[in-house]
Amino acid sequence: MTAFTYRNGTLCADAVPVSDIAAQVGTPFYVYSETRLRENYRAFYEPLANLKPLICYAIKACANTAVMRVLAEEGAGADVTSGGELERAIHAGVKPEKIIFSGVGKTPEEITAALKLGIHQINAESIPEMRAISAAAAALGVHAPLCLRVNPNVAAHTHYKIATGEMGTKFGIDAAQLEEAMGLAKSLPALDLKGFQVHIGSHLYDYNNFREAYGKLADMVRAWRERGYDLTRLDLGGGVGIPYDGQTQAPFSDYAAVVHGTVGNLGCELAFEPGRRLVGDAGALIARVVYDKRGAAKRFLILDAGMNDLIRPAMYEARHSIMPVKEASSDAVAADIVGPVCETSDLFGEAYLLPGVGQGDLVAIMQGGAYAAAMASTYNGRALVPEVMVSNSTFRVIRRRITVAEQIGWEEG
Repeated sequence: MTAFTYRNGTLCADAVPVSDIAAQVGTPFYVYSETRLRENYRAFYEPLANLKPLICYAIKACANTAVMRVLAEEGAGADVTSGGELERAIHAGVKPEKIIFSGVGKTPEEITAALKLGIHQINAESIPEMRAISAAAAALGVHAPLCLRVNPNVAAHTHYKIATGEMGTKFGIDAAQLEEAMGLAKSLPALDLKGFQVHIGSHLYDYNNFREAYGKLADMVRAWRERGYDLTRLDLGGGVGIPYDGQTQAPFSDYAAVVHGTVGNLGCELAFEPGRRLVGDAGALIARVVYDKRGAAKRFLILDAGMNDLIRPAMYEARHSIMPVKEASSDAVAADIVGPVCETSDLFGEAYLLPGVGQGDLVAIMQGGAYAAAMASTYNGRALVPEVMVSNSTFRVIRRRITVAEQIGWEEG
């Protein structure tokens, strides 16, 4: 099923009319479907279940603790990229032994905090970082469970800002440096090398990109095992995309087949770090049309939500589906959907046909569960919008609106 459907002529999140939430919470706001979150986790896990994978939700996609808690109840761990995300994961009830710490810039303090908690593993992305992890572990008298993030030099057919697996990016250890890194992992006694990690990018549609990267990883495991290294883990990262506006996605079973066919026979424990795949289509941004502006050249529907609330269109040229909250069958005049922020880039998309939508009406910007509220800001002196969780026929606010007056109270002067 989908999280958002029309019932009796109005868009509902699960069984709750979006307009009812708007009447109580005000606009704009984010809404998430608990049902869809649970469905997405199960749909990811089940085709891989015979491999007994550890599914670590990449919480950078949506770090609300209520969202994390739902996924943790399903069995998910967490992939964190900062000390702050580590704190959030623990607060949400994620077990430390199901947490993976990724990211290129972990500080000694963050590494120490992770080791004290006894997390599942740390993914090291450089030789200097390996030394820092070893120093922190030695100071605590522990061994750091380590995977080396390798850069396989695989082109990911995605937006260049979220491609991470090619030479020249800041991510991972290049092939030319792997010999040194493996030697260091063996020589530093506080490191416990478990295996390798790879993540080639975000929002990928072409599963052949994964096939190439995972194939290289499998060859790497075999080669280093022959040299006496006991490699028992592979962390395959995330990156599986979801359909946005007008896009299609191959069935997830095809991705699972790639995993089975490339690394499934290595006898390694497997971990995955999905983000968007678990939460992307479970959320939407609900906004109200402030003005229906008819210019000489174009029509603009100006919303009360802006690029500070949802930056993906401005940052990645992303085009989300946009739906009227009130279902209508009338003809529509194409309109650009824009926000109130003082930037030309405050544009959610051009030439949308939204029948029945005019000044005062509600719209839903779909696929709003990933890299949406998590990337929101207070630019232009705007409030941080609420987040709402729907569960079947009920809803609750899981983050209240953070008003400008409250933000001013954080400052001196």
